[in-house]
Amino acid sequence: MSSARFAGTERYVATEDLMMAVNAGITLGRPVLVKGEPGTGKTQLAEEVARSLERPLFEWHIKSTTKAQQGLYEYDAVARLRDSQLGDDRVKDIGNYIRKGRVWEAFTSEVQPVLLIDEIDKADIEFPNDLLRELDQMEFTVYETGETVRARHRPIIIITSNNEKELPDAFLRRCFFHYIRFPDAETMQSIVEVHYPGLKQELLREALNAFYQVREVPGLKKKPSTSELLDWLKLLLAEDIPPEALRASDKRAIPPLHGALLKNEQDVHLFEQLAFMHRRNAR
Repeated sequence: MSSARFAGTERYVATEDLMMAVNAGITLGRPVLVKGEPGTGKTQLAEEVARSLERPLFEWHIKSTTKAQQGLYEYDAVARLRDSQLGDDRVKDIGNYIRKGRVWEAFTSEVQPVLLIDEIDKADIEFPNDLLRELDQMEFTVYETGETVRARHRPIIIITSNNEKELPDAFLRRCFFHYIRFPDAETMQSIVEVHYPGLKQELLREALNAFYQVREVPGLKKKPSTSELLDWLKLLLAEDIPPEALRASDKRAIPPLHGALLKNEQDVHLFEQLAFMHRRNAR
């Protein structure tokens, strides 16, 4: 087992619970399954663990069409058939048509790597189960060549999920689980200061107040995330929006440059209705 310890980085604010979860996964040699709202830094966590521990990072971003086999390897039978028709000598070695996946690359890394399996819940429900043996035993067989690929070093595996679907119990048993709670105002202030050092405290205070007020509005379809707050702050600075304008957003019920925070027409319409009701009640 690795003796590496993750303690956050200067550009990633990790809570004590999150650091403990990563280090528990490293100690146990088990994947760390990280859930949380979109935009809470799940994917970036793997990048920062690799950066902090000075390890190579292998990223496998999952789509709805991704199959578990693709993470191990793919056999390009079509290319081999085409080459055979052209009389290419390459066809004599089937290994020329085996393309390594990210898991294979991580297994053969010279030093212990970090392997990110990002948004595993996007794939078919059987996808996690199809990886159970490989992640447990740290080996797999290339059936076309008979080769067994074994991990030189057990990777530090970070698996992220946005909770779009439930994951199988057998898979969950093999993971160390951590849910990234949405940052409170104090933690969020630390995150903002990493990205915008020297930001005027009055603007930061008013922006955070407005941001959390938006998140607390009942009926909101999509609450703005940390990454959207950072985008919004960038716009506020670029447009030189004064703190008073953010205080005034209480009265208007919709903050300036709200397109950085509200990402669908239902939520914009909700705020427009709230603004209308506020003006009517204020008469």
